[in-house]
Amino acid sequence: MLIHVNPIRPPLKAIRAVVDCLRKGGVIVYPTDTLYGLGCDIFRKDAIDRVCRIKQVNAQRISLSFVCHDLSDLSRYTKSISTPLFRILKSHLPGAFTFILPASKQVPKILKSKKDTIGLRVPDNDIAREIVKKLGHPILSTSLPGEMVEEYTDPDWIHEKFQNQVEMVVSGGIGSMEPSTVVDLTTQEPRILRNGAGIFNA
Repeated sequence: MLIHVNPIRPPLKAIRAVVDCLRKGGVIVYPTDTLYGLGCDIFRKDAIDRVCRIKQVNAQRISLSFVCHDLSDLSRYTKSISTPLFRILKSHLPGAFTFILPASKQVPKILKSKKDTIGLRVPDNDIAREIVKKLGHPILSTSLPGEMVEEYTDPDWIHEKFQNQVEMVVSGGIGSMEPSTVVDLTTQEPRILRNGAGIFNA
């Protein structure tokens, strides 16, 4: 199913439809402030397994991250945040960043890396954040497989390719061609692991 959602003021009816799909174990494609993401409810292992099959990856061998609604939501899924760390997060979020942080006990085991860390996002995208807010907890965030730019930026193209693999493609317009900037905050000094759309200032 392809569902068009106003990215400026996402209508509640559309958001509810997406949330109902997620709660039933559905897999969706949804817009962020960077590329379109492939996602599901982080507490539905069956859906996480499906996402990994679509990407042809092993959940235990790659770093999966997820989208939070805001900083208070994010703080539930990482261990205590120091004041300097909070300042970094507050000055960059919402934004085009994935921050690697120590995972709390709230994070499902399948989503933790071998180092017990997790990638967390608060994208500057009202559709993604409203979905999370209405769901009541984060959704999985991983990039779509594809080699051509249309395969992860154009929702109509995405629907054509993935309609038989996902329950819903949430269209919020053409996506960005750059991924998020990945910053590791588990070390003494922040480390940029991938340069992307976000400009990081420590």
